[in-house]
Amino acid sequence: MTPPPSPAVEGAAATASAGHGGRRRHVLLFPLPYQGHINPMFRLAGVLHARGCAVTVFHTRFNGPDAARHPEYRFVPVPDGMSGAPSVAIDSVVKHILALNDACEAAFRERLAAVLAEYSRDAVTCLVADAHLLRMVEVARRLAVPTLVLRTGSAACFAGFVAYPLLCDKGYLPVQESSELDRPVRELPPYRVRDLMHMGSDGHELVCELLARAVAAVKLSSGLILNTFDALEAPELAKLRRDLAVPVFDIGPLHKFSPAAGGSLLRENRSCLEWLDVQAPESVLYVSFGSLACMGGRELDETAWGIAGSGVPFLWVVRPGLVCGRAPDEPARLPEGFEAATRGRGVVVEWAPQEEVLRHRAVGGFWTHNGWNSTAESVCEGVPMLCRPHFGDQMGNARYVEHVWKVGFEVGDGGELERGTVEAAIRRLMTGSDGAEMRTRARELKMAAAECTGNAGSSELAIVRMVTHILSL
Repeated sequence: MTPPPSPAVEGAAATASAGHGGRRRHVLLFPLPYQGHINPMFRLAGVLHARGCAVTVFHTRFNGPDAARHPEYRFVPVPDGMSGAPSVAIDSVVKHILALNDACEAAFRERLAAVLAEYSRDAVTCLVADAHLLRMVEVARRLAVPTLVLRTGSAACFAGFVAYPLLCDKGYLPVQESSELDRPVRELPPYRVRDLMHMGSDGHELVCELLARAVAAVKLSSGLILNTFDALEAPELAKLRRDLAVPVFDIGPLHKFSPAAGGSLLRENRSCLEWLDVQAPESVLYVSFGSLACMGGRELDETAWGIAGSGVPFLWVVRPGLVCGRAPDEPARLPEGFEAATRGRGVVVEWAPQEEVLRHRAVGGFWTHNGWNSTAESVCEGVPMLCRPHFGDQMGNARYVEHVWKVGFEVGDGGELERGTVEAAIRRLMTGSDGAEMRTRARELKMAAAECTGNAGSSELAIVRMVTHILSL
């Protein structure tokens, strides 16, 4: 349930509605069109709308939102001139993000100018763009629209973005030999080289460009918005505030302030909640590897037989496109005999209402790819994690889960999975003494998140500062 706003928040909302002859101030948003970026942006939209701002969402044709699910917002399509979706390989995703910026630039300039003419310039407060949309930030600045940037990952991850040129100068990157992957990054503890965003020598320049653009977008803006909270990343937030010359607003976890935003690109199967209702408390392992990560056919089979052999009740999200090299809409086929071996003990769905699943009393562990949204949601519900990161910021998130917050551990250490390893890891988390200790620490972080999002908590106060800042631009 979304907490009611405090008097300070209600005051900010009244300010947003009262200015300019009683007209609501307009905030313009532009999300990066990937699931893990769309959801936080729509949650931010909910926060701003609840506090008195009118919301206009610019969006691409690729992964465009369903406007009918958000009648309170206005939607402005921006032609992207691109056909098809990228493959889930990290180099393909990076190239797609860079190309999308260039493809949308001229069309966004035209659409933004039209909106400014319609609303009147003084009614528009700012544009909030995803950190990976530098070209949109530049367009807005040329049209004299103030900007803020939403970074949908952790504070630690963005600190890595800022430090990336230094890390390259010091020889950490690009990675030349696999033996270098476990080298500690002394400038960014507890990271090792393998925990940084990298794609080897061939993709090094692409990653450098992607991260440099994100940092440039923030430095051009009037503020950085992060979906994190002080109790989770206080040292990392302090470092960003020292290193950046713009205000930093740690307003997360956003899902605690803004209800489900209807931004899912896949249809949720809610019948799994009824199955969870009849399971014992903290007995079920929830398994989901997000909307983009994929695995080989052999890894899928070893994962399946490891789950089967563990004897633990499970809810497993096996979405279309989960197996690498197959079409995005092609169902992933589990090995023959798996259903019979697990009948009555588990449920397999193509997509699940994850927040409700993690909140459910029956769920005692989460096997995750460690995307930031999934990691933060698990932390906030007090659910310990098995970690199997695939790309991007996921390795760094998993490192924090295991070595800083101590609420989970990595499965397979980045190598190939074997069913015996999977079995042992599941049992350790769900029934072992280690798992019990991790569960206790996870409950402590859940309480800390509740305090941050409660009345006069650090995240709520950051929202008040953010809204006040936006209205002053």
